[in-house]
Amino acid sequence: MRDYIRRLLIAAIMALCVSLLFLGGKQTEASVEDSKEIKAGWIWPTDGVVSDTYGTRHGTHKGIDIAGSLNSPVVAVEDGIVGKSYYSKTYGNVIFIKHPNNFVTVYAHLNNRLVNEGQVIKQGDRIGTMGRTGESTGVHLHFESHQIEWTYDKKNAIDPERLLGNAEVGVAVKGGMANTESLVASTNVPGDKAQYIVQAGDTLTSIAMKSNLTVEKLKEVNQLKSDLIMPEQVLVIQK
Repeated sequence: MRDYIRRLLIAAIMALCVSLLFLGGKQTEASVEDSKEIKAGWIWPTDGVVSDTYGTRHGTHKGIDIAGSLNSPVVAVEDGIVGKSYYSKTYGNVIFIKHPNNFVTVYAHLNNRLVNEGQVIKQGDRIGTMGRTGESTGVHLHFESHQIEWTYDKKNAIDPERLLGNAEVGVAVKGGMANTESLVASTNVPGDKAQYIVQAGDTLTSIAMKSNLTVEKLKEVNQLKSDLIMPEQVLVIQK
């Protein structure tokens, strides 16, 4: 009798484990479906050129970088509530926004923060301006998206391209637009400025010569503190 009861208990435990695994799979599928559902509703957070994408730097880059001009407006990609707004040693001026669909977005290296913790935000509201604060090699917005919550190890990070649209390096994006289908890959921007993506072997001197500018002018326009530049870094060129 005891053996019979023991077998029943073992069978019940195994059935419970299988059910939990099945539910876990369903929850993962649901999370992916949530991503697909809101993709069409999100807008790009700023104007500029995509200079780095998700998963680069041996998988450690958990967001996308959009390079542009100093103090370019940065807007919220979706309605939400400001979870954090502070200065970080690595992120610089950074803002975290919690969204209704269980997502958190991060806007880093800002020059200025225009919203405070707890503030209710509408899609398209201006929340800050582009900068190069924190650990940044040039003026750009570092943008991240996370499911449920942001964690220090970024285990919940997902590729923003799944939510925003095409984010290949060199693609020009427009803040407030839902995707980049109508835009073309280009380093040119309208007005009296252009953007140049640094190539391997480039130096500030070589770029200055090609642009008919001085190294000092390039450093001034791009808020550079040294002559160090990196491949795929985007520089603003004053025409």
